[in-house]
Amino acid sequence: MALTLVGPFTFAQDKETITVGSKMDGESYLLAEIMSQLLESDGYIVDRRFGMGGTLITYNALTSGEIDLYPEYTGTITAALLSEDELSDNPISIDDLNKILNDKDLHVNFTFGFNNTYAMAIKRELSDEKGIKSISDLQNHPDLNVHFSHEFLNRNDGWPALKAAYGLSYEPTGIQHGLAYKAIDEDAIDMTDAYSTDGDIERYGLILLKDDLEFFPKYFAASLTRTDFPLRAAELLAELSSSLNDESMRAMNAQVVIHERTFADVANEFLISKNLVSEQRQQAGWSTRLLSNTLTHIKITLIALSAGCVFALILAFLIFRSVKLSRSVIYFSGLMQTIPSIALLALMIPLFGIGELPAILALFLYSLLPILRSAVTALTTIDPVLVNVSRAIGMTRFQQLSRVIFPLALPNILSGIRTATIICIGTATLAAFIGAGGLGEPIVTGLALNDTNLILQGAVPAACLAIITELLFELLEKKVIPEHMRVR
Repeated sequence: MALTLVGPFTFAQDKETITVGSKMDGESYLLAEIMSQLLESDGYIVDRRFGMGGTLITYNALTSGEIDLYPEYTGTITAALLSEDELSDNPISIDDLNKILNDKDLHVNFTFGFNNTYAMAIKRELSDEKGIKSISDLQNHPDLNVHFSHEFLNRNDGWPALKAAYGLSYEPTGIQHGLAYKAIDEDAIDMTDAYSTDGDIERYGLILLKDDLEFFPKYFAASLTRTDFPLRAAELLAELSSSLNDESMRAMNAQVVIHERTFADVANEFLISKNLVSEQRQQAGWSTRLLSNTLTHIKITLIALSAGCVFALILAFLIFRSVKLSRSVIYFSGLMQTIPSIALLALMIPLFGIGELPAILALFLYSLLPILRSAVTALTTIDPVLVNVSRAIGMTRFQQLSRVIFPLALPNILSGIRTATIICIGTATLAAFIGAGGLGEPIVTGLALNDTNLILQGAVPAACLAIITELLFELLEKKVIPEHMRVR
């Protein structure tokens, strides 16, 4: 399915920065890395925003201009991103698909040449034992323990339509895609959805059930861009057209998940084999990546927490004298705390795009409740006799606040800031889902590859940051608060 470039693209005067995104599955990482390295070989500066969560997050980032391209699948475009009215002509070619996408200022630049369709995966031993070879055979085995990825459970081309087409009766539970394979290997579940070119299929000795009703459409991997994508870059990337087939893509995925090679190394080897680049890429060591991720994590946490402290403390001093107002504000900040972290981050994308800014804003909102609640509680529970005495001896309101009220409230205020800091450090790991980096980046990559070592490269430093923060707050409290006033 080679593609001839047509007119939507524009010429680039000089080499520029191109932002490449990907979803959080391993194959998307690998395809995005291949495109990134090819662009870099021609002098472009590439800003990598990999592992950005599900289809809609990545698609919205593209349409809003936060990323410039990402690897997508034709079946996903038709089933999840376009409406039935738009598909009334049942487009089957890239040219037909582009006629619809161009109206949205989007364009499929090229297809890689392989079809990574959905499939049902089970253990080979279970298949042989129960005689399950096709999806239709599942009708005779309603007792299987079935878990599907969250996206598959809700897509038009996913579980609801598959269940109706095959007359299945399962009530599956959601599970993160990368973790499902290990769960099958450990006999925790019996079946999950898979991508037909996943390296984990070979890694865990799974088989794919035959789609005997040919329910799943073709999912040709493609480069999805906007129509304002630079023409020179589009022409360069088009050299990847039809460069892979199902077997070669599965082998490349296996290099990552089985032989534990990095995406960058596998991508570089592929480009060299196709004579698209001539030099071996030098990759930063794990210590360099760890330092960079840690510094980014500290930066976004510190900025969000500082803003939260200033805002919450000023607000607390303004409202603590009014019981009704205090309760209303704390109630509202409590509602913000009930919004799931990943949902709040996703909601930030249409308003503030991707990257550090929406992550900082989300962490800022999460820091408000513990700081505000502890400050208001501390200020309203100060002994009124002390306040009356300070007023009787002629102190101004500012002097009362600075010399009496604030020092007495400080232990509880610090306790709230301490809690908010720990919350922000933990929640900041999710910022990687919207391209903000930090210690969540190796965690997201590790989830995509089911690689415990990678997950620990993010989780352990984040835990260490939390411990160090606790120790620093203890030292601070000993420094500024008398022992008899410390919160125990």
